[in-house]
Amino acid sequence: MLYDEKHEAMNRDDLEQLQFTRLQATLERAYGGVPFFRKKFDAAGLKPGDIKSLADLTKIPYMVKQEMRDNYPFGLFATPMDDVVRLHASSGTTGQVTVVGYTQNDIDNWADLIARCLTSYGATKHDMIQVAYGYGLFTGGLGLHYGAERLGGTVIPISGGNTRRQIQVMQDFKATVLCCTPSYALHMAEAAGEMGVDIRNLPLKIGVFGAEPWSESMRAQAEEKMGIDAYDIYGLSEVLGPGVACECEAKDGLHIFEDHFIPEIIDPESGEPLPDGTPGELVFTSLLKEATPVIRYRTRDITTLTHEPCACGRTHARMARVFGRSDDMLIIRGVNVFPSQIEDILVRIEGVEPHYQIIVDREGVMDVVNVQVEVSPEIFSDEIKNLEKLERKIAAAIREDLAIGAKVKLVEPKSIQRSEGKAKRVIDQRDLQK
Repeated sequence: MLYDEKHEAMNRDDLEQLQFTRLQATLERAYGGVPFFRKKFDAAGLKPGDIKSLADLTKIPYMVKQEMRDNYPFGLFATPMDDVVRLHASSGTTGQVTVVGYTQNDIDNWADLIARCLTSYGATKHDMIQVAYGYGLFTGGLGLHYGAERLGGTVIPISGGNTRRQIQVMQDFKATVLCCTPSYALHMAEAAGEMGVDIRNLPLKIGVFGAEPWSESMRAQAEEKMGIDAYDIYGLSEVLGPGVACECEAKDGLHIFEDHFIPEIIDPESGEPLPDGTPGELVFTSLLKEATPVIRYRTRDITTLTHEPCACGRTHARMARVFGRSDDMLIIRGVNVFPSQIEDILVRIEGVEPHYQIIVDREGVMDVVNVQVEVSPEIFSDEIKNLEKLERKIAAAIREDLAIGAKVKLVEPKSIQRSEGKAKRVIDQRDLQK
């Protein structure tokens, strides 16, 4: 089922013509209204009129997050502040926050995209939609909220945290759709069990999970523990928020809404474009964003693209689930490792819980990886020799799959700190400047 068949199922020629028309308008607006873009274009010897086809987009220099920080708070706004009806910002956990603005048209377009996503998961106006993403400056909560209202569903705006109350509300209000991070969903399932509530017996049927990388194995765990269909949603505040791309019921990649965004995949080192199917860094150009457009913005998210047809009938390009970030990537003794790769190994092993932490340190000149992972109460109460055997099994799997050595320590249930937002999976204690 499609929410906007006219745009979601456009033939490729019509879609690319629409993209180019919207791209021209975006470039003119950015060049004319934002000194940052005007200087960037002038330095490259470009004017908006020099971009005469979609292929010419590669002539434009990339935009990076640091440039957004450098223009804090409103230096990248392309419209007068009187036209800006809302502000959002990134968490700022790795530096100065990045601020994005929205005109009323931006808000309306965003709501439509989220409604597309919810429809692609099978949600309808008859659903009770519990939004457990954080509200406030984070884009997740309000993004899903407005999109669910646009769909016509009943929104439960509970926000993040207060897990026992989340379960009670889910039970009493008969929520059918849950929107949160995948790690928090698993935490909720765990908390529900402690309360004597089996989520699988509740009306809940759909999970809308995003804001952090997660694996197919983690999907399987969530679906088994909660009795739902779990779907991925993708976005980032710099580009719009959630709703840039989403899975459909085929669960075969995330459809990027190309009538709103132009995606590219590039080599994160050289910046050169890469063909479909080749892992690389995702780059976006917005086509309708009025307040804060982005042009060839480097997301640092690592994925692949495909333009192969999807069984659902949507014709837009699909991206694979993000399996890491180029700036979150760990380099362990010359081997590139993403936390999600270790997660995928852990959740395949029986008795291991989906709660873990990777601690990276340096002993002398050697990198040392310590993986702490929770096990079920039954496993933890087992004999020491059996726990050591399981630790060796996990370490061997990591060594075989990723070609790195890791020290594995099994820890008791609930000993790793839970997160109500993005789970903190990695603690890197190395001083990589030495």
